[in-house]
Amino acid sequence: MTLFGGPGDDRSAPDPTSERVEVARRSRRERIGWTAVAIAAVIGLALALLPSPYVIQQAGPVYDTLGTTEVDGEEVPLIEVPDEETFPTEGSLDLLTVSAIGRPGATPGWLDVAAAWIDPRRAALPLEVLYPPGLSTEDRDAANEAQMVDSQQDAIAAALVELGYDFPREVVVQGVGEGMPADGVIEEGDVIRSVDGAEVNSVDELRTALGEHGTDSPAEIGIVRDGEALTVEATPAANGASAVLGVGVRMRYEFPIDVEIQLNDVGGPSAGMMFALGIVDTLTPGAMTGGEDVAGTGTIDSDGTVGSIGGIRQKLWGALDADADWFLAPEANCDEVVGNVPDGLEVFAVGTLEEARTVVETIGEGGDTSAFRSCESVVG
Repeated sequence: MTLFGGPGDDRSAPDPTSERVEVARRSRRERIGWTAVAIAAVIGLALALLPSPYVIQQAGPVYDTLGTTEVDGEEVPLIEVPDEETFPTEGSLDLLTVSAIGRPGATPGWLDVAAAWIDPRRAALPLEVLYPPGLSTEDRDAANEAQMVDSQQDAIAAALVELGYDFPREVVVQGVGEGMPADGVIEEGDVIRSVDGAEVNSVDELRTALGEHGTDSPAEIGIVRDGEALTVEATPAANGASAVLGVGVRMRYEFPIDVEIQLNDVGGPSAGMMFALGIVDTLTPGAMTGGEDVAGTGTIDSDGTVGSIGGIRQKLWGALDADADWFLAPEANCDEVVGNVPDGLEVFAVGTLEEARTVVETIGEGGDTSAFRSCESVVG
């Protein structure tokens, strides 16, 4: 047995066996690492390609109601009043839209959805929110188109009422729900003229009158049927916080002047308020905006009531991208606006066309806007 190394004995020489073990360990770690990378890549690719049950909503095109639009390859005024005196305008009154990425059978992948969840400019919505089950894409598009046509008519009516025109505005029954309070009392084609003697000239006025009456006793409903004025009775039913008769209605107007709105490939009712503002500006002397760029959104009733819309957060970003400095938001959407306003955009809460017009005129005059309502004041 050798106790001490003799000549040529080198105790610092590497152990070949240890080297081989270390190399094997490194090789194993590298294989595990690359395997993990490959698995992550496969999972990522699967998530990117695997369809989700969501669609992504983002800001869509912006249209200036004081400007022009393309129809059949030709630039035409978006709003035109051919037989009346009109006045030059300045600046812009932008209506905002949203667009959707995805549709039934072609939804975005999970990675895109995850990115939309953290992007304030976009929103991931369940597919059925934009594409209700049982409703074909064609039916949905037709419904959106009908809503746009109705909103344009309501906008014309609201603008003309704001300007002092007097003309027939009729709430026409389109259908009656089976088993509802109006069933057997009110018929399709009836014109609802009053509730408990209070005149009704818009859907919102009908809704308000029924709410004031409540659900505890029969309401007297003044109608016109086949040219004959009648009074019928029906007890409204509770529907959440509302009182309803169970009828579907739409507005019918006889306008005293011809107003044309031309905008293709845009659906839904949310442009109503901006259409109405554009009409008012076109028919009144002086530029309402004073050259400023004002954007906004909101439905409109013929009595000038501004209603809530969808996609308000995305429309805020759309306004900023269109270089607008001011934004008119329906007060009913203020809970979605607070905390989501992009820097560089000042937002006002409005509930009526008159209020919206006053805000825009004050902006145009360079006046003090600090007294107007913000969404923070509405929600707070």
